[in-house]
Amino acid sequence: MPSIATDDIARMRERLFFDGPESRRKQSAFWTLLLLAAAIASAGVVADSTATVIGAMIVAPLMTPILGIVLAVTVADGRNLAVSLLLVVAGSVSVVAVGFGFGMLTEIPVDAETSSQVAGRVSPRLIDLLAALATGAVGAFALVRSDVSDTLPGVAIAIALVPPLAVVGLALEAGEVDEAAGALLLFGTNVAAILVMGLVVMGLYRVRRAATGSVLGSRLGHRTAVSAVVVFVAVVTFALAGSTATIVNDWLRSASVTDVATRWASEAEWEIVTVDVRQGTILVRALGPPPIPDPQELREELDAAGLAGTDVRLQLVPETRIELPGSD
Repeated sequence: MPSIATDDIARMRERLFFDGPESRRKQSAFWTLLLLAAAIASAGVVADSTATVIGAMIVAPLMTPILGIVLAVTVADGRNLAVSLLLVVAGSVSVVAVGFGFGMLTEIPVDAETSSQVAGRVSPRLIDLLAALATGAVGAFALVRSDVSDTLPGVAIAIALVPPLAVVGLALEAGEVDEAAGALLLFGTNVAAILVMGLVVMGLYRVRRAATGSVLGSRLGHRTAVSAVVVFVAVVTFALAGSTATIVNDWLRSASVTDVATRWASEAEWEIVTVDVRQGTILVRALGPPPIPDPQELREELDAAGLAGTDVRLQLVPETRIELPGSD
């Protein structure tokens, strides 16, 4: 089995804990980088710019106190556990506040309908947890093994922490509480993955045994702390299962509505442009020449197809074609 030396414990403590003579310097660096990353992420989401959001992922230092929680639990350091927890909570709230502020500065609401960056972060699924678990394992491995630390920037990109929090703030400002809850669940999923895989990796490398002879802070119940992490992961998994079931159900209903709406539109020589699901309501956009087809006929066909309980919002866009021949 792999193992590490006491020197490795000292290296990880220096990297993750905000204590010692350099504590103020570490704190100032953490808050400066976090607030800048929050601003970059919020601006990237508002501008719908993937490159900008990726830049925020690289800059963001929020993974440091999360891994600090893992190390503090492993070596039974109560004081640094409390500090790391406080930094994660306070840092998360600060990012949400920055996102909310950016939302107030925008001319139009930033939500899943207007931004693909929001849409991609408000409907987490179980597959997101599986991806986060693998990424969290890489992050913990890169921490334990100093020779592979160059992979950490890639980990920061793969397991984004700040962008979902920025989306929470932007969605709250736009009045989209459900979208904010979805983005917060994605953030919780990533945090849970880092915590549980960090504990697994440190267990495999016998970090707790190597730390036995080192100077630790106040002792705490190791099993209790680990149990709390397991409970947190279980809660997140349960929430993701519910979110996944909702997404699958919406997809099935959307597919059924698309089939019925396509037949209805084709009879009037119209076409269905898009079919989306928004907060349980299916949005159908259709385009075609005048006259406008009868919406009630669509409702009757949906009811006949077993979709009587499905709410549908229909947007009809008349298409006017005007010939403008050129002159000889």
